[in-house]
Amino acid sequence: MKNFKFFPQVQQGLKIGLINLVVLFVLLEIGSLIFYYSKHQQFYYTRERTEDLQNLGVNLEGVRVGESIVERLHPYFGYIQKPGPDFRPGFKYNNYGFISPYDYPYTKTNKNQVIVGVLGGSVAGNYSIYEVQNKILEKKLQQLPQFKGKELIIISLATGGYKQPQQLITLNYLLSLGQKFDLVINIDGFNEVALANINNQNGLEFAMPSSSHVQALTGLANNSLSTKALKTLLRIKDNKPKIKNALETLKDCPLAACNAVMSLYVEDLVKNYRRDVARFERYRQKPTEEGSTAESVIYFYMQNPILTDAKLFPKIANHWAKSSILIHEVLKENNIPYFHILQPNQYYPTKRVFSEAEKKVAFSQDSPYQDAVKKGYPLLLKEVNELKANQINFFDGVAILDDTKEPAYIDNCCHYQKIGENILSNFVADSVVNVLKNQPSP
Repeated sequence: MKNFKFFPQVQQGLKIGLINLVVLFVLLEIGSLIFYYSKHQQFYYTRERTEDLQNLGVNLEGVRVGESIVERLHPYFGYIQKPGPDFRPGFKYNNYGFISPYDYPYTKTNKNQVIVGVLGGSVAGNYSIYEVQNKILEKKLQQLPQFKGKELIIISLATGGYKQPQQLITLNYLLSLGQKFDLVINIDGFNEVALANINNQNGLEFAMPSSSHVQALTGLANNSLSTKALKTLLRIKDNKPKIKNALETLKDCPLAACNAVMSLYVEDLVKNYRRDVARFERYRQKPTEEGSTAESVIYFYMQNPILTDAKLFPKIANHWAKSSILIHEVLKENNIPYFHILQPNQYYPTKRVFSEAEKKVAFSQDSPYQDAVKKGYPLLLKEVNELKANQINFFDGVAILDDTKEPAYIDNCCHYQKIGENILSNFVADSVVNVLKNQPSP
């Protein structure tokens, strides 16, 4: 019976513990509400709910949660994305493997539609998505009398890793099938120097499709991926459903604290996913220990001996300019205005001042691109006079991010935060409008 005298003390302890838990939960929820508001500028409980996973505050650049190998070899383009759904509402990887709301060739459904072709790599692809969602070019063109009431249809022929001559080839292929364009925008430069340099280092001709993209596919076709590459591929495959399920939970979180915890969890999963993708990029470029000299079912033009930088980068720049001139000549024969934009990149020094926080995101000492951009971009810029001599509407965008104090980059490659996407889209729109303002309606 003596033990009963401890019951009140136990009860009191439980009450205090419970009160502390409630207080801790309330403080956690309040802190999460403040964090959410600072990030999204809206109150969590009255937020505008979204089905678009991109709007959940987690950077999903390059993540396709439903697939393991998302690229497919293509006999003309080198590779394409596997046709299928995309996590962004209204978009899909269409019948030609390009991310778009439409299948190709696209035919106008009314006379007020203006078809805009977009060429390039992932930056151009992201520009296409941002333009479809925000209609910056459309709104600015509509201010011109000849474009009043016009609806822009964005036809993206851009895919991550594409570089010249892939823009030239994809454009001509679609034109040969009867695809109509009223104007064409080419946003490039980074892949031309960065990925062509990696090709050369791997003994592949610089103008061939990116070895970082096609060698994994040819490795699968030849059954010659290394053990490390296969193990990494399995980890990527295992991580995708975890990301997908976590995103669904994040989307439906009833409390701000749940949102905060799940956001951190998803970001960690995505970080691990990108780490494994980067490892896979490295491993898949190395031949297997056995059968490394086996004859491939895919034929590539090889580079032997490997070119020195002094020979390589002038060839890259000259090829870049020639490819753009050929695009211009084809479009000129079809009375289609052409606009060529050189994209900004963090590894090309400008007057932009990076915060310490952005430096951690935007730069990597181990980047395989840094040296190529520093050596290649100046040579691209030396070709500008040749482009303009051929009457190309060329616009140098390397410094367009210099004035923003907000973080503009989302990774240590080449991609932009929304503020960067907005600046690029406005730069493209202003460049196009300044040329077309004195020209008749398409």
